[in-house]
Amino acid sequence: MMRCPAKILALGAVLACGSSWSRAQAGSLEAQIDAYVEPYVRSGNFSGTVRVERKGHVTFSKSYGFADREHRLRNNQATGFHVASLSMQFTAAAVLRLVDAGLLRLDDSAAEFAPGIQGGEKITIRDLLVERSGLPDINDLPEYETLLEEHQTAESLVAKIQGRPLLFAPGTEFLHEEHSAYNLLALIVERKTGKPFADAIEELVFRPAGLTHSGVDDDRGRAADLAKGYAPKGTYGLRQAKAIHWSGKTGNGSAYTTASDEALWVRKLFRSELLSKASRELVLDTSARVGYGWFRERSERFGQTEYSMNGRAPGFAALVVYLPNDETTVVVLSNIYSSAATIMGHDIAAISLGRPYQKVRFADNGLLAKELKACTGAFRFGTDFYLPNAQVTLTAEGKELFLRWPSGDLSALIPVEKDKFVDRSYWMEVRIERDGTGKPVGLTYGRFRGEPQGAGGL
Repeated sequence: MMRCPAKILALGAVLACGSSWSRAQAGSLEAQIDAYVEPYVRSGNFSGTVRVERKGHVTFSKSYGFADREHRLRNNQATGFHVASLSMQFTAAAVLRLVDAGLLRLDDSAAEFAPGIQGGEKITIRDLLVERSGLPDINDLPEYETLLEEHQTAESLVAKIQGRPLLFAPGTEFLHEEHSAYNLLALIVERKTGKPFADAIEELVFRPAGLTHSGVDDDRGRAADLAKGYAPKGTYGLRQAKAIHWSGKTGNGSAYTTASDEALWVRKLFRSELLSKASRELVLDTSARVGYGWFRERSERFGQTEYSMNGRAPGFAALVVYLPNDETTVVVLSNIYSSAATIMGHDIAAISLGRPYQKVRFADNGLLAKELKACTGAFRFGTDFYLPNAQVTLTAEGKELFLRWPSGDLSALIPVEKDKFVDRSYWMEVRIERDGTGKPVGLTYGRFRGEPQGAGGL
């Protein structure tokens, strides 16, 4: 499948799902946010909790949809959600707490804790925290999906990449999210505390921060009040997500929390003494765009430094945004596997601050058979595409339109207007370009453009 993680959506172009830009109009902030969220809920692309805090006050908090669709149990403020890559924030904080206690040094070598890692003597704990270790990524292994079908430990996960060569010299570049680096950090936490990772995080992070509804899912069944995860099915449907052993994501994606706990976490991390001044400054440092479980960069949209993180894991999606100048935090936790949460969170931040945002609008009706036929065909993208030189195919199945990737995977396309769609899997805008005669002359996918290949249905 295409390597197009949610992070790309967060840092790339904002999806144009509406016909025009709009500013916050009359009416309460609560009503504006609620009206913005509802189309995502109705279309089956969001189910969960949204929370906004500004200057220490909760300005919006509401839950939507079902925690358990089969039993009609609704999400509420106490519902917990798996938060995928947001988990790295907690892992990084645990490591920094050990550094503050003098039990670790940022320049310690990874080889001390995992001697079987090739090139480990060149990798420092600092490299792991900022995802510049060069470790081969466990998520890219052919057997990764099978790995999630069995219980794992931090040690067993690290063992999966032992003996494999580094992708680049440690500390020299950021290639992509380093899941293996955070597996290794989890192992280091275990080795230094002598406790299972879930117990160590509880003692180092959750309890000191006052996060009473958060934890690490290590398959021991200790998590309560957690939402069940769902995945898109076709254009508007949903199905239960494939069950996994969350221990297979130890350190990089195994945490769960509530929206209120996540917002509290932001307050504790950025505005309290949970970490030493030196460690907190490492988290705040924007010289590296990625590090310590956060994206840190200057946001043109908000006119200030933005700290954010998003993630997806089977059945779940999550986003947290912190804007320090406005002391504004936005948390979006969803039990639907959709990248929509990333777009939603940034738009909700804009609504909260009276900045431009874009409403989502979907076509009222599906495509007719004639319209479907006019949209089918193959397109080839260039070397700069997510999959270099990939040929993708628009194909009709029943009354739905799908984009077929070279792997054979399908992304359902939600109609927005004529020749304009949203890829439901990656929440990317898709457009068919036509000339004056109606003949397709290209397919745009986000910022990329593909050329038509052969006649097909076009």
